[in-house]
Amino acid sequence: MTGAESLLQTLVAGGVDTCFMNPGTSEMHFVAALDRVSRIRGVLCLFEGVCSGAADGYARALGKAAATLLHLGPGLGNALANFHNARKARSPVVSIVGEHATAHLRVDAPLTSDIATFARAVSTHVRVAASADDVGPAAAETIAAAWGPPGQIAHLIIPADYSWSQTAIQGGAVIPPVRKVPAIDKAAALLREPGTAILLGGTAANHRALRAAGRIAAATGVRVITARNVGKIASGRSSFEAPQVPYFPEGALPFLADVRNLLLVEAERPVSFFAYPGKPSYMTPAGCIDHILARRDEDGTAALEALAAGLPDIRLPERPAPASPSEDVPLTLDHIGLTVAALLPEGALIADEMVSSAGVILNHLKSAAAHEFMPVAGGSIGQGLPVAVGAAIACPDRKIVALEADGSAMYTLQALWTMARERLDVTVVILANRRYRILDIEMQRTCAQGFGRMSNDMIDIGRPDLDFVKLSEGLGVEASRATTARAFTDQFRQALQHRGPRLIEAAIG
Repeated sequence: MTGAESLLQTLVAGGVDTCFMNPGTSEMHFVAALDRVSRIRGVLCLFEGVCSGAADGYARALGKAAATLLHLGPGLGNALANFHNARKARSPVVSIVGEHATAHLRVDAPLTSDIATFARAVSTHVRVAASADDVGPAAAETIAAAWGPPGQIAHLIIPADYSWSQTAIQGGAVIPPVRKVPAIDKAAALLREPGTAILLGGTAANHRALRAAGRIAAATGVRVITARNVGKIASGRSSFEAPQVPYFPEGALPFLADVRNLLLVEAERPVSFFAYPGKPSYMTPAGCIDHILARRDEDGTAALEALAAGLPDIRLPERPAPASPSEDVPLTLDHIGLTVAALLPEGALIADEMVSSAGVILNHLKSAAAHEFMPVAGGSIGQGLPVAVGAAIACPDRKIVALEADGSAMYTLQALWTMARERLDVTVVILANRRYRILDIEMQRTCAQGFGRMSNDMIDIGRPDLDFVKLSEGLGVEASRATTARAFTDQFRQALQHRGPRLIEAAIG
């Protein structure tokens, strides 16, 4: 077999059966090997940032590693922004990057670059295959590194001549590690102390963890809150509500002002996304003490269930399901939130890149059927549509809804083409306000005083207005535009009833 075949067979043996790829010349032997190695699915993406975002979404949705196949250093460079989000979400991703043949490296060809340096920007594991015989073992090592825990992007760089050379060696199977359950004695002693709060992060914001946290809160009065940089968060009207730490310091500081002991469950102490004049970086008050209940690499859900053992079960008052609005009035964020909350099916997965619109809509989604949403864990724009692609391939039995800001959508719009080609069951809602609205807010908050004509032009994304119906249809996804509450309700209902990709441009003021 060739080194390329050894790689693919090792991926399959290691439980990695899906690869999002945008290959080039140095990866052609890997592409050709797809026809000879069964049980691995190659998914073509038209931009490397879609590959990395889709692998992130796949890992978040399924809790399982996916692979990417990228072309040399520039291809990896194009993928870095969404690899950054995946790193912050602790998503396991096996990143395979082709390299020039070893003899060709010495001539400094136009595409020659320091791939390992690019890779280290988003990972602590970078492995360069040393020979064709080393490809399989290196792949197994990379899979194991990706799993972690807590999970990371693990890179394997393979020179082209090692992919076409013969080898008799394949890497062995990789058994995903089991997260340890931490001791809970010290944490249990803090639960009844005034000013104690539990902060959920990592993998510990799922429905099981929330139910255990709700039992603890009901029995002890402890506050339970959720961090912002979490890969996947459970929500819905039947779930215990653990509000997220607010995005801006003006909200986060008073929200956490009374916390004296912070129990960290796969989380770190909350910090502000950015520095602002006169505002601290840490959001907890001076004197607050951090206590680790579960590290990032430990099982926070099991730790919470151990803390809740013996406590009475709770009957949560289920919030009533909202009615979807049907007024023939201009569309607002509240209308969108109410409609999505009213119609969202049980078990749906939401790829959330709403940016400035998130606060209003997520508040309504607390009254939706039980679901999970995947926020922008690392703050890098362009994740929403690719994450939806990966989630749809990982979970074909679940409805995927991408709630996407218009400016952010333009970073990785190519993801729509992959949705169309793979017939993915994704409903995309574009929140079209034709501005980088978040920058209106940040211009004021940073005291930059930049509301003149020139600075406004750097925030306005009109002139010309983006036509997402045409853009979507050009990439193969059926689309419509809603300007009223009634139209949005009708179109969203129809999209959910249809299996396959649909896009709605929600025109809001």
